[in-house]
Amino acid sequence: MKNEQREIQLFTPTFAVEECLEEIRDCLEKGWTGLGYKTVRFEEQWKAYTGLEHAYFLNSATAGLNLAVEILKEGYGWQDGDEVITTPLTFISTNHAIPLAGLKAVFADIDDTNCLSPASVEERITERTRAVIYVGMGGNTGHYEEIVEICRNHNILLILDAAHMAGTRLHGEIPGKEAEVVIYSYQAVKNLPTADSGMICFKRQDFDEIARKKGWLGINKDTYSRTVNAGNYKWKYDVEYIGQKLHGNSIIASIALVQLRYLDRDNAYRRQLAAWYREEFEKYPELVELIHVPKECSSSCHLFQILVANRDEMILALNSAGIYPGVHYTDNTMYRMYAYAQGTCPRATWVSDHVISLPMHMRLTYDDVRYICDQVIKIAKEQDE
Repeated sequence: MKNEQREIQLFTPTFAVEECLEEIRDCLEKGWTGLGYKTVRFEEQWKAYTGLEHAYFLNSATAGLNLAVEILKEGYGWQDGDEVITTPLTFISTNHAIPLAGLKAVFADIDDTNCLSPASVEERITERTRAVIYVGMGGNTGHYEEIVEICRNHNILLILDAAHMAGTRLHGEIPGKEAEVVIYSYQAVKNLPTADSGMICFKRQDFDEIARKKGWLGINKDTYSRTVNAGNYKWKYDVEYIGQKLHGNSIIASIALVQLRYLDRDNAYRRQLAAWYREEFEKYPELVELIHVPKECSSSCHLFQILVANRDEMILALNSAGIYPGVHYTDNTMYRMYAYAQGTCPRATWVSDHVISLPMHMRLTYDDVRYICDQVIKIAKEQDE
């Protein structure tokens, strides 16, 4: 097959189209498309799937991160300028949640898993440290258990940014029960894809209740509960917080309900794709560095990342071969607002300059993976000459 006939995208989400349309049709026929019975049903199913006690369906994981940090700050009496340790290798919404709440982002370095290094986190702890945000990069748990232990030993809270981790398991269990709050993403190209949505899972019930009010403009009764609890629509309510409109709706929840049925099946195929990639690249350690995934981690494999010498040139050459990889992510300390931390996380800075995310989605075949691997190795050899 000629290169110009290849069009292998980084992400191409796959939906159970007819089942999604059937769930959406149910909303349209009932005339209820907003927050309501579908969002409640998905919350219940997500709690059953993960084993987490609380789950509030939102319009994005970004909304969940912002709510998480804001509510923890208020609930535990943190002061402006208190510190949250975080990773520089993440999507920017992870770290924006910290200054949005009036706190300071303190960046710790990553390790060979592309997740936070426990040693670096330990070094960054001060008397003003209040929490650690741990990002499961690409679905990898990294050294999560060590981070949990550090947080316990220093009496600081753990926020798990599980945007990539839908379906990830650690020792056979969904991680997160150890965290104060877990945030998931069901954005358009995630492993459980919708149009855009997320979930926030607080450990504490009172924080879950506050999140539901803050996510509905601070109103203490949402439109659905005002209907189902009273038998008819009650217009009287109180406004307890200055909140925003962050909740999810029943159309998107309909898609999520269907996609959840296939999450474990899809993740199993993603792990097969990752195994095919690894099998090929392990033959060329001098050209391609692989990201370490601990054996006790059954990753969701949202991403398959490699490290190469000449990343930008590699991407251009792959594009010419009909392959369209991505970069996850730019070291956040390179952005203007976090430049105060430049130079503090050398591993993250190096990875940011060398990392490539290769195509990873349900429409890839073994032949596609072999073609991608062959092209990466061919280009890397040419660059090495």
